[in-house]
Amino acid sequence: MAQVETSVTEHILEIHIRRPEKLNALSLEMFHELCSALAELDGNPQLRVAVLHAEGKHFTAGVELDQWAPHFGSGDGFPLQPGGIDIFGLVGPRRRKPVIQAVQGYCFTWGVEMMLNMDIRIAAEDTQFAMLEVQRGLYPCGGATIRLPQQMGYANAQRFLLTGDRWTAAEAHRTGLVQEVVATGQQYNRAMELAGRIAKAAPLAVEGVMKAVHFAAHHSQDEAVEQMFADLVPVMQSEDADEGIQSFLERREAVFKGR
Repeated sequence: MAQVETSVTEHILEIHIRRPEKLNALSLEMFHELCSALAELDGNPQLRVAVLHAEGKHFTAGVELDQWAPHFGSGDGFPLQPGGIDIFGLVGPRRRKPVIQAVQGYCFTWGVEMMLNMDIRIAAEDTQFAMLEVQRGLYPCGGATIRLPQQMGYANAQRFLLTGDRWTAAEAHRTGLVQEVVATGQQYNRAMELAGRIAKAAPLAVEGVMKAVHFAAHHSQDEAVEQMFADLVPVMQSEDADEGIQSFLERREAVFKGR
């Protein structure tokens, strides 16, 4: 039985983690299925955004450490298969389309590291976050040592990376790790609402935002500005740009087709 299922609602890809009997612990199979789901998002021109969520009381309690220890000890990192897109954004092709992650209950280790690579994060008010690795004899290798200090602040991140202690949804919101905290049980609905807003926006423009933001993170400001304007040219020549201008003139909501 698949541990990750996908379904499509209009232009939204729903990525549903379904292993609640194991508290959605990350297995090798689940990793590959999640990477395939992100590849499905990027490869299907009808899809514009994804919502990633998990079944059960908890988003995840961590990884199947007995399965992952040999990979971590090999020095080779995560075993990305051909055609997949790494859920941690560390190797292989970069994701072109946005993903909203909705979490609840335990969101430990890889759940946090995947969240750090996603675009918008919604947390239920009962969510507890933790990077437990130092309590198990290893340290995080899915991007937390890189991104958590960047996104949470150096000392805030070290407080939790070095101890393995938990932090709350309120603390995650205060430090910018999640964008909204909602009543428990409403995290999926809120994520779908936001995904619907993204899905109505111009797809080429949304992908342009994704590319520009990611490029700017790894290049100088001058390089980022030059690339931004170069990439804007084909977007401005698209049918969607014409529709945007026409809808502005006609004072109506634009209907974009992604071309």
